[in-house]
Amino acid sequence: MKIPPIIGAMVGVVADVNREALSADHRRQDVLSLADADPVGFDGWNLLYTAADFEDDKETFTMTMDLNHLRIGLVLSLITLLFGFSLGGAFGAFEDNIKGSLQASAEAVKDSVYSGDEAAMGKITSKAWTYYKRAHLHANGLGTTTLVLILLLATFPAAVMVRRAVSLALGAGALGYSSFWLFAARRAPALGSTHDAKESLSWLAIPSAGMLLLGLVAVLALFVMHHMKNKD
Repeated sequence: MKIPPIIGAMVGVVADVNREALSADHRRQDVLSLADADPVGFDGWNLLYTAADFEDDKETFTMTMDLNHLRIGLVLSLITLLFGFSLGGAFGAFEDNIKGSLQASAEAVKDSVYSGDEAAMGKITSKAWTYYKRAHLHANGLGTTTLVLILLLATFPAAVMVRRAVSLALGAGALGYSSFWLFAARRAPALGSTHDAKESLSWLAIPSAGMLLLGLVAVLALFVMHHMKNKD
């Protein structure tokens, strides 16, 4: 008996669907087997990443898994961004209060530190407010920059410990250097000198800046090595 064309087409579609379902199931079993073999490395990602995705986009899957090793640096970068955004919100809602607190801090030592010089006191409190804004700008800029660098770092086939150390340096450096400007702003009016305020926080500023510089150099070096290797 001759099978009508439309019936044949429907049978073909059903057969294709079944084949795809079986193939996807086999790939899913492969992924689950890997997860059982290395549960720490997978860290539950098999629940969020399908077997088909794993098969069709292995590079993205590998990068996603590598982010697990860089999570501390990523969290610090995100905290830096939150710090910057929070400062921006505080400026909009409490600018007068912040300036008032700086003024009150200077007034408390008006005679002992400023010798009654209101012009000098006004200059320091104005500079302290500028430092507040620098903290905001550095947090937003460094938070974004280090976040991008850490995500780029995840694509390089470097040793886990190297990538983890670089990501930690970038994240900690961003948060530390941004915080340095805020702490300097708070200290300056009471000390009567922005220079002394910064010097008193050199223990925070210098290591933070150093970690940022070393982290950037490391990412650049890994980038060059990775692409030179691929070119060869």
